[in-house]
Amino acid sequence: MIYLEQFSYLLASVLFILGLKLLGSAKTARKGNQFAMFGMALAIVITLIVSGIAGPTQIIIGMVVGGLIGGIVAKRIEMTSMPQMVALFNGFGGIASTLVAYSEYMRFDGAETMDINVTVVLSLFIGTVTLTGSLIAFAKLQGIMRGAPMVLPMHQILNFILMIAAVVFGVLNVMEPAIPLWPILIIVVAAIFGVTFVIPIGGADMPVVIALLNSYSGLAASATGFVLSNNVLIIAGALVGASGLILTQLMCDAMNRSLFNVLFGAVGTDDSTGESAGPAGEQKTVTRYTSEDAAMIMDTVQSVIIVPGYGLAVAQAQHVLHEMTQLLIARGIDVKYAIHPVAGRMPGHMNVLLAEANVPYDALYEMDDINDDFQNTDVALIIGANDVVNPAARTKKDSPLYGMPILNVDYARTVMFVKRSMGAGFAGEANPLFFDDKTMMVFGDAKAVITGLVRALKKD
Repeated sequence: MIYLEQFSYLLASVLFILGLKLLGSAKTARKGNQFAMFGMALAIVITLIVSGIAGPTQIIIGMVVGGLIGGIVAKRIEMTSMPQMVALFNGFGGIASTLVAYSEYMRFDGAETMDINVTVVLSLFIGTVTLTGSLIAFAKLQGIMRGAPMVLPMHQILNFILMIAAVVFGVLNVMEPAIPLWPILIIVVAAIFGVTFVIPIGGADMPVVIALLNSYSGLAASATGFVLSNNVLIIAGALVGASGLILTQLMCDAMNRSLFNVLFGAVGTDDSTGESAGPAGEQKTVTRYTSEDAAMIMDTVQSVIIVPGYGLAVAQAQHVLHEMTQLLIARGIDVKYAIHPVAGRMPGHMNVLLAEANVPYDALYEMDDINDDFQNTDVALIIGANDVVNPAARTKKDSPLYGMPILNVDYARTVMFVKRSMGAGFAGEANPLFFDDKTMMVFGDAKAVITGLVRALKKD
């Protein structure tokens, strides 16, 4: 039986690695998920059988019930709520690690080695931080809490004290593992730290926070794997932790900011509904256009690059947008989608959103691959995006966006914004492109505006 267990764990680990590799491309992501799901199912079933925790009947019942819950949640969650769901899942992973580590601690008989006691401390601390931090991220994304940074008096000193307290309690737990007070104090301190760690981070930085908390959930799982002496849990947790850290760094690079600045810079506003002034604080007006005006422009162009943003997700406009692109392509117009790495509220948000509307993967271009094309493009159509196309990132040194790589939409011959208002983005920086002579501002719900544009195109 031991050989079957080890071989199954090896096979599951290989499937995890293959799945992770396939997740690196939108074209193969579905297959990657299937590989990882099969690997996880294999690992769970073998663990339950070998340990004697559950028999075949209980395993089947558990998988059916869990599958039904997961299927119902997946079907009911809108794409706009996907970041919140990911945040919650990160939290679930964290609390699972905490509960398993604590239950193992309660079973200890005093003969445990120091490395096991250390990994218990790590699992309790990281798992609990992941839970409460993820709950705060969920609350900010869901609108339960303000999306703007919330900085308490002496905030960083408080965080430092909490970290020192966690280290002290952790050392005491390793030295005197028989005292049940230390693990409880570790959990309490970690729960508070998870809250104070995330509340000063603004809404614009939530993609980074989600990636980082995902990494934390993996690290907690890996630590728990050492507590349980379970190789597949160690490997799976390490893969999640490493990939989450890599993704976190990629997100920081996409914003040209350090992780330290993201975590402690307190950048961001409550939302994107505030009024926006013109460049250098000047009060300027813009010319408002209608869907019919936009359709008239589209009738005369040869190329269009579409830049989707969170406003597209909020309006659930991806299906009607795809219908519009089909009409344009039928007229011989070249249509492409430009995807900024931090567009939306989580990594890959726009890719998944457009895939849901059956937009071909070949039509989606990453920022570095398409930025040079804007200068030869007739229309750059921005739908619900702001910070990722704000030229202030190039020139305004006191802006929180300064140095962030952006999509070069201002190089296009005509720039067309579809927005609900003149509001600034999550970074709180006014966009001077709104007031450019070649910019068309079409105000309204993205779905209603694009539907009107489709209707006007069909009339021609």
